[in-house]
Amino acid sequence: MSKFVIECPSCGKFAQAKTGFFARKKIDCTCGYVIDVKTDRMTSRKCPHCGNDVIFDQAKGDSAKCPVCHELINELSNKAKVEEFSCGQCGIKLSASKNCAKYICPVCDYENDVQKQLVQERIKKDGLASIIKYEGDNETFIWKHPIEDFNLGSQLIVHESQEAVFFKDGQALDVFGAGRYTLETQQLPILEQFYKLPTDTGGTFHSEVYYINLATQMGIKWGTDSKVRLFDPASGMHIEIGACGEFNIHVINSRKLLLKIVGTSSSLKQDELLGKNGGKGFFRAMIMTRVKTYLAQVIRDNGYNILEIDYRLDELSESLRVRINRDISEYGLEMSEFYVSSVLTPDDNPNFQRLKQQYADQYLKVREEEIRRKEAEAAAERKTVEAQTEAKMKLIGAQAEAEAYKMQAEAEAAEMRMKGYTYQQETTRQVGLEAMKNGISGGGSGGGLGDIAGLGVALGAMGGVINMTRDAVSPMFDTTSAIGQNVIENTADKWDCKCGNKGISGNFCNMCGSKRPTPQSEESWDCECGNRGIIGNFCNNCGKPKPKKITWDCECGQKGITGNFCNNCGKKRPGNEPSTWDCECGNKGIKGNFCDNCGKRRSN
Repeated sequence: MSKFVIECPSCGKFAQAKTGFFARKKIDCTCGYVIDVKTDRMTSRKCPHCGNDVIFDQAKGDSAKCPVCHELINELSNKAKVEEFSCGQCGIKLSASKNCAKYICPVCDYENDVQKQLVQERIKKDGLASIIKYEGDNETFIWKHPIEDFNLGSQLIVHESQEAVFFKDGQALDVFGAGRYTLETQQLPILEQFYKLPTDTGGTFHSEVYYINLATQMGIKWGTDSKVRLFDPASGMHIEIGACGEFNIHVINSRKLLLKIVGTSSSLKQDELLGKNGGKGFFRAMIMTRVKTYLAQVIRDNGYNILEIDYRLDELSESLRVRINRDISEYGLEMSEFYVSSVLTPDDNPNFQRLKQQYADQYLKVREEEIRRKEAEAAAERKTVEAQTEAKMKLIGAQAEAEAYKMQAEAEAAEMRMKGYTYQQETTRQVGLEAMKNGISGGGSGGGLGDIAGLGVALGAMGGVINMTRDAVSPMFDTTSAIGQNVIENTADKWDCKCGNKGISGNFCNMCGSKRPTPQSEESWDCECGNRGIIGNFCNNCGKPKPKKITWDCECGQKGITGNFCNNCGKKRPGNEPSTWDCECGNKGIKGNFCDNCGKRRSN
């Protein structure tokens, strides 16, 4: 068991304590404080050698060393030094160890900051220049320096994130930015106007210094203390929501904040201004009121869907920040960032459940319409593809037919070249064979009118069978036209029925009983397919339209000529050169009657 001296944390006086199992654990100090040996033996003190505030164990006695400079810190000579100071409230003279931190006045029970009071006593006694610097924490907006009376020549230190403002009698004077200043008349132009400085410039003058922390206070939490009633115009329902988040705030005008809020207070901390951790702050009620008001207003004005509000948190946060800054800027503050981290919806509210159901039904309906629209578009696209495919197949088939016809025509042309005759000669031969099959002798007039009419019938049949052109058979038709006309005139009293019965002389068909058609005044025409005596504008056999009758007038005075030569003077029809035509296969500018690419015949 060993003895050591322990300092009272309350009054700074020393008492004797012991170490060991049977030693007293608690000691009563003369000031009334009960010293707990186990916990109070560890104390902090400013090292007299290096000046650092360090913690050491008093049980080590005079052998305790400073953990920074390793010099003896608990020597008896240091403990024996007692300093006098005045109570900060009642002004009574007190004495305590110079290393004591706190001392409770026995008269007025005021807790004195011993080190602060010792500094003030030393300045008053010695008149030495002092160093003025910020000693607050980062959560403090405004901090007043505890020393009020400074000497001219004192050093003022202001950090980059701070401003210092001098006050006299509650009025703000000079404002100092970042740097180190010596308080002289040259650097205090405004202060010099209010003070009649003595001739002794080393004397003290009464003033106060406030430090304003310009650093941004980060991560200050906020939340609505009650629900916000919101009317949803889409559903016509009232619902209640809540919101929470964080914001960052900083000082933008030191004078405004000092004059409107601080006054004569010694400091302004974050919890005093904003009500940190649920406390009551100057701006807490205002911020909550503005948040609840603007939250509902912004959602309504911008038409935000409350069920999709999480997608709008950035826009909602920025809108609230701008509107709240309009109010707090009057006090020299600004929110650099304002975040709405979440919006609390009343999931157990029946109105909110119905609102969600309505939006779900609406979404499903829109989704179904979109699916039906896409299906219709797909069906239309499928039909378009099928039509395009069918058209391509028809084109391919037509091209195949044209190619086959071309190959056949080339084969026939090659055969005729090998045999040594032309297409017209072959056509004449085929006509002759057909005439012989029909019993036409062709030997002068012995055959009679029936043979001549049969020859005309044979020529028409051959024109349809072997696809003869009008130019190829025109000489033959011209030769027999006059004779055929006489035959038609002699048989004009007979008619043919639609059922196939021909040469009927009565008014009714003896085969089907159909009535003889009434003679039409309209001129009949013959189709290239072989159908003759057509009255309408279209062939009732192949559907081809009636060719337009084109006449021309000759220079000799003959008018209404239908042929290629004038039947009066024999002059050729002007501009009767063969015209060109375009084939379906893509070949253009064809002059002949057959395409030289696919062999297809020219259409009239």
